[in-house]
Amino acid sequence: MLAQIKRLGGDSLLYAFMNLGTKFIAFLMFPIYTYYLTPSEYGVIDLIDSTTAMLTFIVIFGTDSALAFYYFDVKDKAKRWAYVQNVLTFRLMVAFFFVLIVLIAGYSISDVLLKDAGYFNALLFAVGVLFIDTIFALVLTVFRYEYKTLRVVLYTVGKMLLIAVISYVFLKYIWTSVEGIIAGRLIAVLFVLLLIGKPLLPFLRLKFDKPLLKEVLKYAAPLVPASIAFWVIVNSNRFFLSEFGSMEDVGIYGSAMKFATLITLVTSGVQMAWRPYSMELKNKEGNEQLFAKLYLGILLIGLFGVMAITTVMPWVIQVLDDAYVASYQYVGLISAVTFLNFYYLIISVGLFVKKETKYISYYFGVAAIVNVILNLVLIPKLSIWGTVVAYLISYVIAVVLIFHKSQKVYYIPISFFKMSALFISTIILVSSMVWIQENDAVSDWHVLTAWVVFFLLIGISRVDKDFRKKGHLGGSIE
Repeated sequence: MLAQIKRLGGDSLLYAFMNLGTKFIAFLMFPIYTYYLTPSEYGVIDLIDSTTAMLTFIVIFGTDSALAFYYFDVKDKAKRWAYVQNVLTFRLMVAFFFVLIVLIAGYSISDVLLKDAGYFNALLFAVGVLFIDTIFALVLTVFRYEYKTLRVVLYTVGKMLLIAVISYVFLKYIWTSVEGIIAGRLIAVLFVLLLIGKPLLPFLRLKFDKPLLKEVLKYAAPLVPASIAFWVIVNSNRFFLSEFGSMEDVGIYGSAMKFATLITLVTSGVQMAWRPYSMELKNKEGNEQLFAKLYLGILLIGLFGVMAITTVMPWVIQVLDDAYVASYQYVGLISAVTFLNFYYLIISVGLFVKKETKYISYYFGVAAIVNVILNLVLIPKLSIWGTVVAYLISYVIAVVLIFHKSQKVYYIPISFFKMSALFISTIILVSSMVWIQENDAVSDWHVLTAWVVFFLLIGISRVDKDFRKKGHLGGSIE
């Protein structure tokens, strides 16, 4: 068990370093982008990124989870590569389809989506990035499965650095616009793909094995509605904001989302290491107790991160132009949802092990419907706060339902009451901190009171007993 934890910890540390590097680069570039772009122009980029995020889900089509399962289930190396090459063939076909759609109807799409047909080039560059990144992403996925962690880190950080540098050059000297940033991305991802060199060659031998691909898609298909629902929950609010508010509101919200991703400095390393780790661990003796401790430990680290981000945002936001300052107040609660976006992958391990992933689609579908209804009701009344509340409530619903079902098919001995109590308490504390920061009549030092309460609640919950127990960790959601 100790060896397994060391492996997860070691890989997570490297991935965390990778994410720290990429987020640091993005953090440096974000003020530069907002210096050259108005909130409305940044809103356009945010809508384009939201759209390509949806297309990415469709391109992947759940094959990431299917490949993770079969890659570790099959011992024959040739069969493993057959899975990889068939998955890549499928993804490239779908990505190329989207390129054709933009080539044919890009001006109309730009007019409807971005309220301006003049952003055709930006859309075309974006789907070009999607196509090339499809290859790059699968290469890194296989490297992860082969535990070539350092290579994944170097390529990922290198890609982000090139995107930053080339996009900046385009933005400042060649094309000072939304198109300049996305054109820089396109050139950067193409260059990084070429830098991979010889290790890339096996991936370029595309295959189309109908029975094998059918097997993969049969595993993957139940996850597709979940991916679409996930996109609806995470990204559709931008379109509601542009409809009921303005493109400037989209830019402010997008800015808050950008800072909220700081929580991934805590989570992304574990997320990247989790899939191969959990699939390898599933059949080992005593894994339920280990999973229980990991569930609780990861939750505590995430909640600490949410509190920390909320605390520092009034100072961090000052790196941006004054036009973006209002976005800081939304960051704390959005970062809590961003954490849930990662955490559901941890607490749904039973559904992946038992091949019951269809329930993830069901529950995210329910959450997506709730999200759309809440956005329609709340955004006209509360503007950006409306979409933040809708985002939080819909994700909580999805995570609770997923955890409940995962426990039924693959029981992990951990207290649902304790986990939910800690999360709800943190949400209340974060909301209190934002109120203190926004209220000039209240000293910002009162934020320290929220921290004192946070640690008192952890102490009262006696999580130390859970980590010390060798047997079941008590408590069920039943």
